[in-house]
Amino acid sequence: MIAIDEYVIDVLMRDLTGHDRKPTSFLVYLWLSAEQSRRQAPVQVSYQELAESVGASKSSAQSAIHWLLRRKLLSASKENATAIPSYTVHKPWSGAGLQSSASRRS
Repeated sequence: MIAIDEYVIDVLMRDLTGHDRKPTSFLVYLWLSAEQSRRQAPVQVSYQELAESVGASKSSAQSAIHWLLRRKLLSASKENATAIPSYTVHKPWSGAGLQSSASRRS
């Protein structure tokens, strides 16, 4: 069973679904977080696969990724311009998230 950080349910859910009005962003974040935990590695997934996994349209999944990148809750990397991106989920509220942000700036 995958543990969900209390912050995700208590704060992030209300922030993304209520304040930002982006419920698909919350679903995408939750799914990517669980998948990253299972794989113990960044998640390489297409928009279509992601959409099917969370029960949304491809365009909604694409918009959700864009929003999560903007909010710095995700980062994306590609091997080349046409490759499927790999997403890394960030938890800026945790000590590990703060350390990874600091190490990226170094």
